[in-house]
Amino acid sequence: MAFLNFLLGRRLASSEAEKEQVGPAVGVSNLGLDALGSAAYGPEAALTILIPLGMFGLARIQLILGLITLLLLILFISYRQTIAAYPGGGGSYVVAKENLGVRPGLCAAAALLVDYILNVAVGISAGVGALSSAFPSLQPHRLALCLLLLVLVTLANLRGVRQSGLLWSFPTYLFIASLGAVLLTGVWKGMTAGGAPVAVVPPPPVPEAVMAVNAWVLIHAFASGCTAMTGVEAVSNAVPIFREPRVANAQKTLLIICSVLGVFLLALGYLSRTYGIAAMPQEFEGYQSVISQMAAAVVGRGWLYYLCIISLLTVLALSANTSFSAFPRLCRLLAEDGFLPPSFANLGRRLVYTEGIIVLFVISACLLVLFNGITDRLIPLFAVGAFMAFTFSQAGMTLYWIRTGNGKARGSLLINAIGTVTTGVALVTITVAKFTEGAWMTLLLAIGLVALFAAIGRHYRQLRFAMRTTRGLEIAPRRMPLMVIPIAEWNQLAARAMQLSMQFSDEVVAVNISNDEAKADALRALWKESVEAPAIAAGRKPPRLEIVASPYRLLHQPLLDFLRKARKEDPGRLIAVVIPELARPRWWEYLLHNYSVALLKTLLLIDGGEQVAILSTAWYLRPRLKNPPPRHPL
Repeated sequence: MAFLNFLLGRRLASSEAEKEQVGPAVGVSNLGLDALGSAAYGPEAALTILIPLGMFGLARIQLILGLITLLLLILFISYRQTIAAYPGGGGSYVVAKENLGVRPGLCAAAALLVDYILNVAVGISAGVGALSSAFPSLQPHRLALCLLLLVLVTLANLRGVRQSGLLWSFPTYLFIASLGAVLLTGVWKGMTAGGAPVAVVPPPPVPEAVMAVNAWVLIHAFASGCTAMTGVEAVSNAVPIFREPRVANAQKTLLIICSVLGVFLLALGYLSRTYGIAAMPQEFEGYQSVISQMAAAVVGRGWLYYLCIISLLTVLALSANTSFSAFPRLCRLLAEDGFLPPSFANLGRRLVYTEGIIVLFVISACLLVLFNGITDRLIPLFAVGAFMAFTFSQAGMTLYWIRTGNGKARGSLLINAIGTVTTGVALVTITVAKFTEGAWMTLLLAIGLVALFAAIGRHYRQLRFAMRTTRGLEIAPRRMPLMVIPIAEWNQLAARAMQLSMQFSDEVVAVNISNDEAKADALRALWKESVEAPAIAAGRKPPRLEIVASPYRLLHQPLLDFLRKARKEDPGRLIAVVIPELARPRWWEYLLHNYSVALLKTLLLIDGGEQVAILSTAWYLRPRLKNPPPRHPL
């Protein structure tokens, strides 16, 4: 307990929930790191597609990023309206479910979950990529660094929403200030030099063009660059984390995030063309990210360069924090609607949805290992989920204004209608452009998640229907159950279970599974002396010992066969299986005992039938034995 308090902080009471709510300043670091960090890998993803075009590609990057910024503006206005219309949060899932229907809502939820998972992997791997640009000797350790950062971000989020937000505030605003200073300096130099500034550290030469400019390559680059808008939806999904006035604080947070991201995208487009900065494949030796090249070209490799790169690394690595805030909350909504297990809706020790955080950690770690921490292998899977969620949200809000609006809502309706069309077109463009690069896997995964949610929801509906009853309690004739105790030998565990069983019934049977006749004979003799004799002396019916032979050394199946036979002999009688367990005072001792007990309970639940009840009784192992046995000679 002391270790958990040190690692995660003290347990918070439900009454402290209001203290955990945040304002815009902390909200930006909690929910905006995904969007802000995507300014690093979104433009680089677009530039990577333009590599075969050489300088002709750089001449188009400003237009591509300008279009992406325009789409960002449309999304900002649309999600500002969503926050006001749905102050309870939920984002695309709630909007689509309430306005388009349950199945579209599940599609939006699946797309969001995929997006949040990929954001963790992409953000962390991009952060490590930025670090290895500044320190090339770290490139061989890319995967290990990715996993280490993932563990740190997970632990920070398990400490609570406010704690993680406060923790990330300094690196977030340091990143905004340092990268903003570099970009604004570069724009000023470019404009004062007539569009031809001299680079302090010249970037690597742009490769020669190997193909002509064509519409398909530009569309492909636009699709890749759209990853710069992932995370914009997160604020509308987590409105309840803000303190009052909740809607206004959420809208201010969204404004700050989108404004900073829009300025960064426009500046990056201008400087890439002005300084002649192209992307480099990450697998190449001596790889430098676009931001690294740009910062070196504008301000050189001095203190501002390293401050910018280190803060970029931190923000990219911490951009996973957006997912760790939004993913568990979306899982909670799905659980409350019956599409995920109810445990996803349970608040943990720090008033966060612990189970969702842990699930996100495990899946993200698997993705990083699978792709070896390489960002550009993950980006093709990334933007599809985000834009699918965008489109469902915009379509849902369009129907919302049609259904509930009046004359004053025409402007809102127009904005969301435009958002539906633009995000829908972008979704189709991204899907087609990235389909063969892995977008098909995102679609397939989203479809599989929708099917899974539907199956879980159907199971819970069927369960509620099966458990429903209008009848009162039926009082059956009182009859002593048959108490069955599986034992390995006569010891303190068996004695504890025997004492409990004899309190409930006079029909007690101890079952020993054995394949050693000598041990069986010894147990029979000990049973007569230690169990039968004391019971007879007390005037009680002595418990019976059944030794079941197991020639093939099976442990659980012979016991199940014994119970099956007992059920057939007396179909109406309750059979209570009493399982003795060892309770340990130290947490690590749980790793050494009772694996067989857990398996037996599972098998009894599956095979025991309605006639069998399962009881557990604990015998507590004291921390120290009064007369410990002599040490075994080594």
